[in-house]
Amino acid sequence: MKETRKIAVTVNGKRYEEEVEVRVTLADFIRHQLGLTGTHLGCEHGVCGACTILFDDRSARSCLMLAVQADGHDILTVEGIAPSPDKLHPLQQAFHEHHGLQCGFCTPGILTTLIEFLRDNPDPSEFRQPVPLHGVSEHRRCDARRGKAVAGGADAIASECRAKELTEKS
Repeated sequence: MKETRKIAVTVNGKRYEEEVEVRVTLADFIRHQLGLTGTHLGCEHGVCGACTILFDDRSARSCLMLAVQADGHDILTVEGIAPSPDKLHPLQQAFHEHHGLQCGFCTPGILTTLIEFLRDNPDPSEFRQPVPLHGVSEHRRCDARRGKAVAGGADAIASECRAKELTEKS
């Protein structure tokens, strides 16, 4: 008999209470049990970054974590970053406009990593240099295009923040 635990986790703003086998990775739980297949599995060793999610607002490799470790935590996957079904997140829009991907396999991990990075480093002028992705697909063919996409996304995010600040002050 397989050992299981009941966990409660919030994924993309929705709370789930699920029974999960204690040996299931968080990536497999997200993909197979919750049906959110945007989190990809590449190397399954935490090196490629395709499985990167935001775990309590910090990037984490979901292939290196067990689902039971997520009990009581908040998770954001690529499916949850857009503000609505008909509007892309500024970073997604910038990747689209600047062709910041090739095959798209690593894109979910790149987007979640960059959301954290841009949140922690909101000055778009800093992004004219390569952004450290800490192992997320650093040697792919799409690297050259990614720089323009990151800069465009940073500019869009900064513009939205400035507009929000002006609106709040009015």
